[in-house]
Amino acid sequence: MLKQTDLTSGGTTEKIVDHLFRHQAGKMVAVLSRLLGLENLPLAEDVVQEAFIKALQTWKINGAPENPEAWLLQVAKNKAIDLLRRQQLHKRFTQQEVIELTQNADHFFHEQEIADSQLRMIFACCHPSLKQEDQVALTLKIVSGFSLAEIARALVMNEAVVQKRIFRAKNFLRENNVVLEIPAGADLPGRLDSVYTVLYLLFNEGYNSLKTDELIRRDLCGEAMRCCKLLTEHPTIKHSVANALLALMCLQAARFNSRISVDNDIILLQQQDRSQWDHELIGVGYYYLNLSSGGDVISSYHIEAAIAAEHAMAAHFEDTNWTRLLQLYDLLLEAKPAPVTQLNRAVVLAQLGNIETAITSILSIHGIDQLLRSNHLYSAVLGDLYKRLSNTVKAHEYFTHAQQLTPSLAEKKLLQLRLDELVKQNN
Repeated sequence: MLKQTDLTSGGTTEKIVDHLFRHQAGKMVAVLSRLLGLENLPLAEDVVQEAFIKALQTWKINGAPENPEAWLLQVAKNKAIDLLRRQQLHKRFTQQEVIELTQNADHFFHEQEIADSQLRMIFACCHPSLKQEDQVALTLKIVSGFSLAEIARALVMNEAVVQKRIFRAKNFLRENNVVLEIPAGADLPGRLDSVYTVLYLLFNEGYNSLKTDELIRRDLCGEAMRCCKLLTEHPTIKHSVANALLALMCLQAARFNSRISVDNDIILLQQQDRSQWDHELIGVGYYYLNLSSGGDVISSYHIEAAIAAEHAMAAHFEDTNWTRLLQLYDLLLEAKPAPVTQLNRAVVLAQLGNIETAITSILSIHGIDQLLRSNHLYSAVLGDLYKRLSNTVKAHEYFTHAQQLTPSLAEKKLLQLRLDELVKQNN
């Protein structure tokens, strides 16, 4: 929970409210949609917007309260109760139902109810009648508060397409009176794949955020892990895939403390102090990975968790079993032939000494020209590979391009260090 002292040290009121919006808006929309009904989703979003506008106006004068999250929820709750009493919502509720809802509104705002509402919202947004891309885009926007740019990066598409998908999906939910609930029986499996995808992308954005000043968003990772754990405990879900996904998240999150220096500099895997890894969380990851082997399905999450486990098992970077990792990436490429999979496989090839083959592999990725124009990671990796081949001209070109593309200040700083190393290498 954020305290007033944490916030006032962080900058202006605008920055404080922006920070809280990114971290709290999705929760607030989810619980308000449960109170007002999912067909009133735009209304719930408006209420949340108004709560944050009021916070901006009030806190500029009085400063942020001791518990800003609770303040925002209270304002949103009061506004929602006012709306319930108005005539336009009586079409959904009888007068008696309005009275009962307003009297019991506090129930919706309990911590556990807020958490459950988020998971219900994810399942509602992942309605099988929607295209999967629409499901994912809508969920990332509403539940997780992603910007259009963040969603576009996660789904590898442009912002205009993302906006159209979200608009179309919202219309579908409203016109078809979709209920905010976790489906049961035969309706459940049809939504699970999209739910897993959403939680995976949510964790990934937290692990390597697009925000300029926040490389790791622990709140997003925590939300993804919490929702995934709820899935592992759900009585009607076959837990193999959920366990594998949670194992992957635990093993990745265990490295948080070693990825960023006290000066907010990126520490690459080979330089990380592995004594700073959360070995208790690694143990939890192993536990869920073992549980995941009990099913009859091997998903891409199983393979990615196994890759993360290989890294966790190595006491030092030099002890990493790169041959085993290449085998796992070959399996992952069959299960999930995505550009980022091929990029990561190329990194492993380079670690095995096959640097030129790694470069060729990256440049042969389908749509690589567009990826190089839109995603800094591909240029950053190519820059590193050319640097290792002592091709400083190519390395400089790719590092510079990557630096121009990334919005992250920490990544810009790291890439500048790489460029400075090239200058020293030439002198």
